[in-house]
Amino acid sequence: MRRLLVLANWKMNGSLNDNRQLLDALTAQWQGQSEVGVCPPVVYMAQVRDLLKNSSITLGAQDISSAVSGAYTGEISATMLAEFSCRFAIIGHSERRQYHAESDAIVAEKFIAAQKESIKPVLCIGESLEERESGAALEVISTQLKAVINAVGLDAFNEAVIAYEPVWAIGTGKTASPEQAQEVHKHIRSLLGSTGDKVQILYGGSVKSSNATELFSQPDIDGALVGGASLDANEFTLICQAADQ
Repeated sequence: MRRLLVLANWKMNGSLNDNRQLLDALTAQWQGQSEVGVCPPVVYMAQVRDLLKNSSITLGAQDISSAVSGAYTGEISATMLAEFSCRFAIIGHSERRQYHAESDAIVAEKFIAAQKESIKPVLCIGESLEERESGAALEVISTQLKAVINAVGLDAFNEAVIAYEPVWAIGTGKTASPEQAQEVHKHIRSLLGSTGDKVQILYGGSVKSSNATELFSQPDIDGALVGGASLDANEFTLICQAADQ
């Protein structure tokens, strides 16, 4: 059985005071068995690492550079993140693809860079509303995933996570129905061959406590990548508890 995983993506939110209050509440409330991680802005990595040190909650990053070191102003390397005991790195998030013009090739390079430092990449893939309405959703997702498979091979996914995030459901309040999400997750798993049975495939896109249980009940949904709801300790705890049911 695949263990369920719930990851918090704080995006560009937080402050030293807010982070402490949020994580003090979360670590006091969360005592479950499912795997839980928090991905803060990189400037708070040290603080969040220290606040989580006596809990089972792991630390992740929201992005990672494909470069090891050098003249790459503003970039953060896998080597740097590894020094903070970073367990996960989100790569290929739709906001990075859209606002920073990250191509499938760049995403594949970041996947490789993360794994070289034993950081588990969380590969985000998903279609726009126009692509879904035109019937091209599965084709788009296949293209995004195959770009990485062709670069690293299927075996590399034994140490990776995939997050299906329909772009039209991120931060909009809209959520793919459990049936829609399951269809895509099943398709993703089929592209991974025999490796797919072991890979955690998360759903992301306006996940909240009111829809988490139904989403997690689907056979190919192994947890969630949670945005806005992860900034509320009570709400995020409820989502984590849904993963334990």
